[in-house]
Amino acid sequence: MPTELLFRQDAYLKETPATVEAVNERGGIVLDRTIFYATGGGQPGDAGHLRRADGNLIAIGTTIYDPEDKSRVLHVPLEGQPAPAPGEAVTAILDWERRFKRMRIHTALHLLSVVLPYPVTGGSIGDGDGRLDFDIPEGGLDKAELAEKLNVLVARNADVTERWITDAELDANPGLVKTMSVKPPRGSGRVRLVAIGDIDLQPCGGTHVRNTAEIGLVAVTDIEKKGKQNRRVRIALA
Repeated sequence: MPTELLFRQDAYLKETPATVEAVNERGGIVLDRTIFYATGGGQPGDAGHLRRADGNLIAIGTTIYDPEDKSRVLHVPLEGQPAPAPGEAVTAILDWERRFKRMRIHTALHLLSVVLPYPVTGGSIGDGDGRLDFDIPEGGLDKAELAEKLNVLVARNADVTERWITDAELDANPGLVKTMSVKPPRGSGRVRLVAIGDIDLQPCGGTHVRNTAEIGLVAVTDIEKKGKQNRRVRIALA
């Protein structure tokens, strides 16, 4: 059975009851439902714990999609952790502090793609910092100027909302996709659009804050030349 992705419904869930469906040969734990984001789209997998009925904890180091069945999520325990039994009831507990930093920086990167309206060739999200790579014909980018424009958008206190469209609707509107290297998650027949007020609209399967006010001040920490037309812009929560 596919894992129910609760983080797609509510990115603010910090814990949930779940049932162990399977444990693979490498110790990856499959739950029937999860709040843990699985690695993808430049965003790393979540960490946290599974609390067993006796109160003991299983430390989860990261979360990935099952390579053999992309509809299932594997919770990868740290080395030396005990393995639960299929059918066992557990409580999944998210490392919320780390996740919330990623949500803030991920939403800020969406705004950065508005400040720099160029094709995005790559990107990654860290714990309070991140980057986007842009296909920009010319250099001359200024860190202070970019940071000022970015923080003006943050300060608009825009609501971040989601809605779903069909694959066919996305195909009919290819301009919605800004990223050249990372494609929006497909395969279920529908794609999630993330809107930031009237500022930005693009397909994305990641986790975001509910309002740009939650991002706080953002600094542009570096601008690197990664090729003739490629510029890497790094940002961090100030």
